[in-house]
Amino acid sequence: MNTAGKLSAYGVALVLVAGGGWAVGTAVGPFAGQAGARGTEDAGHGDTHSGTVAEAAQPDQPGGLASSRGEYTLTPTSTTLNPGTTEEFSFRILGGDGEALTRFDVEHEKRMHLIVVRRDTAGFQHVHPEMSTDGTWTVPLELAQAGSYRAFADFVPAGGEGVTLGVDLAAPGDYQPVSYEPSRVSNVDGYQVRLNGDLAPGQTSEMTLTVSKDGREVNDLQPYLGAYGHLVALRQGDLAYLHVHPEGTPGDGRTTPGPRVTFFAEVPSAGTYRLFLDFRHEGKVRTAEFTVATDGDHH
Repeated sequence: MNTAGKLSAYGVALVLVAGGGWAVGTAVGPFAGQAGARGTEDAGHGDTHSGTVAEAAQPDQPGGLASSRGEYTLTPTSTTLNPGTTEEFSFRILGGDGEALTRFDVEHEKRMHLIVVRRDTAGFQHVHPEMSTDGTWTVPLELAQAGSYRAFADFVPAGGEGVTLGVDLAAPGDYQPVSYEPSRVSNVDGYQVRLNGDLAPGQTSEMTLTVSKDGREVNDLQPYLGAYGHLVALRQGDLAYLHVHPEGTPGDGRTTPGPRVTFFAEVPSAGTYRLFLDFRHEGKVRTAEFTVATDGDHH
């Protein structure tokens, strides 16, 4: 990865830039009854080495906030799952001819990335379905608690550009929404991850995440999907989505395996953002969560 960087954009309510990589967009989600506009195409797991991003084919539909985009449509077998149990979740990606797509390019070591999160941003999951010969993708999925969820399918059709499609899932039952206060320290499985940096609308901000365990900095993070850290950001309210990776590649001779992972972030609007960092250590992937209000919007 060069200084232009490589990123994945599921939605475009904000911009995060890893080590100089960038993608710019604005979006508001149709689910909040708002209308949005974008200046850039959803990049999926695409490459931005040229320093540009393809223009949006559908400027009124941000990537990841619609189940159909361009010639592709996300069609789940079922959109209802029982909370608290593991069930098979399956779906297909249909092409413009109505047939299931069966050829996908590998991006970040997988042909399909599925992100699932409840609409209050609880229950975040990043999983990788397996595809059968007829183009049906299947993955064991547990929606721990009742509520309305959003599933994002991120993929690259063979020889094409990255696409991100989204669909709502329902887990029937007593829904107890969770609210999140601003937080910059995440404790997970004995690890502490600290986030430093402020988000300022319209400005590039440096965000550094430092991983420690038992009071000692972790200097031997393990590669996960070809990187030392994966950052996902959601804007509260419409779940506009962006996924980026830090500059550098494990084993390239210059990228250190921790304890710090640095991103550069630019958000186009004031508000509160939920950040999710996936990192791998001692053979297990863990997710650190943060809630960050833009500078001057901490109430």
